[in-house]
Amino acid sequence: MRNLLFTLLLLAFATVTAAEKPNILLIVADDLGFSDLGCYGGEIDTPNLDSLAEGGVRLTQFYNTGRCCPSRASILTGQYPHRVGLGHMTQDIGRPGYRGRVSDEATTIAQALQPGGYRSFIAGKWHLGTEDPTQHGFEEFYGTLVSAKRFFDPDHLLRLPEGRTPRKYPEGEFYATDAVTDHALDFLDLARETPENPWFLYLAYHAPHFPLHAPKEEIAKYADRYEGGWDKLRKERLSRMKEMGIVPESTELTPRSPYWNYGETETGTNPAWNSLPDDRRLDLARRMAIYAAMVDRMDQQIGRVIEDLKEKGEFENTLIFFTSDNGACAEWDPRGFDIVSSNQNILHTGGEIEKMGEPGTFHSFGSGWANAANTPWRLYKHFNHEGGIASPLIVHFGDHLAEHAGDIDSKPAHIIDFLPTILATADTAYTGSMELPGENLGLRLTGEDTEKRTLFFEHEGHRAVRQGKWKLVALDDSPWELYNMSEDRTELNNLSEQHPDLVKSLSDEWDEWAKVNLVTPLPQDLQVDYLKPKR
Repeated sequence: MRNLLFTLLLLAFATVTAAEKPNILLIVADDLGFSDLGCYGGEIDTPNLDSLAEGGVRLTQFYNTGRCCPSRASILTGQYPHRVGLGHMTQDIGRPGYRGRVSDEATTIAQALQPGGYRSFIAGKWHLGTEDPTQHGFEEFYGTLVSAKRFFDPDHLLRLPEGRTPRKYPEGEFYATDAVTDHALDFLDLARETPENPWFLYLAYHAPHFPLHAPKEEIAKYADRYEGGWDKLRKERLSRMKEMGIVPESTELTPRSPYWNYGETETGTNPAWNSLPDDRRLDLARRMAIYAAMVDRMDQQIGRVIEDLKEKGEFENTLIFFTSDNGACAEWDPRGFDIVSSNQNILHTGGEIEKMGEPGTFHSFGSGWANAANTPWRLYKHFNHEGGIASPLIVHFGDHLAEHAGDIDSKPAHIIDFLPTILATADTAYTGSMELPGENLGLRLTGEDTEKRTLFFEHEGHRAVRQGKWKLVALDDSPWELYNMSEDRTELNNLSEQHPDLVKSLSDEWDEWAKVNLVTPLPQDLQVDYLKPKR
């Protein structure tokens, strides 16, 4: 494996003077599955991201934390999420690792880049529990402070700091993904008023998070595409992933994943598509079509940003990252929910199908499609098996990566690596009070031995350790499972009984990490309705 990102950083330092530091664009999708993008094997039309991948590098073993709030905390602070108070969501349960808001001690990327002369902006989703991102190093903000709720309602998004006025949209012409992009472009124009300052833009889309909302013309493109169902889709995606080199030829497709209908007694395994009644299949195919339309529209908006960079002569000197905050969302069963995140499902039939995805509706696509979106991995968002914590990562840096354009990097990395990598590229020293646990991806890929690098995970009691080729992983209240990821990344052959000493060693390391990072003792009650307190 060539030292791709190290080459990237060396070229950056060799060709950029202090007054010409690179701009940095960090794009994060919300609940995007590992295989949704065309360049990762998906059938969804994503030509702009595919183009970035063609001219850049794709990472195939890049990890998140399994959930939106924790991942966004890690992305922006370079810390494991519990260490900065966001071990779960935005509920404060009175524990240091679970305060529900990013710690005052944490240093964001925006704050860390200030000594380097950077101006920083955020468009999209914050969700770090505090009320104003401009108190965390960002000059301007437009987006949502909380989780995605509505895509056709301009009142769901706001402009900060206080006194700023958001753009106005004609009645019926507002769509959140487009509006976030509009304001991002406004922020770039603002940054260009001081050309001596490089900029950092955190473009944090809340697509394709539920509710499933998309413009009619986008949904129409996918109206018939998913009638073949999730079993067919998973096989097709895996075949393309093998052809592209995203996964090895030996990769096996996992069995359909189980699901847990929180708050109810229903559990089970995602059913075979052909076992479902015709009316249910039509309803579900529409849900996936809307989801695909949301991803498609997001790609189009990313294309607007790329085109703007090219028109302004900034594309070649902008380091661009694209990733997702976690795997696709299974909440809560194969049928998907309606009206509100709950166990409530409405079976849409007849003319109701055409209205799905319009303003005033509220749908999710359920565990069967989430399983397909995360092809070929097990499970989904919330969990620490690969379906929950594996994300696509595209890295693009103009012509600096021309020699390695289209290459694939299969070494493990983590979202805690964004901050040290960005600071190295920006030639800016870290001045935060917390030691950074992540690595500069460039230095990590110098050919040095990285087999002993250890990454840790926990969410809602689900937990994991990744060290070299080994992964130790467990569901909440379940025994540890051990997998050789160099041979079995789909986590099908549990080797825990064959290697008890390794299980003990890795679990001891997890225990020590959990203690230091405010993870344990694990809370008995996370104070959310869908999770019953432990007894």
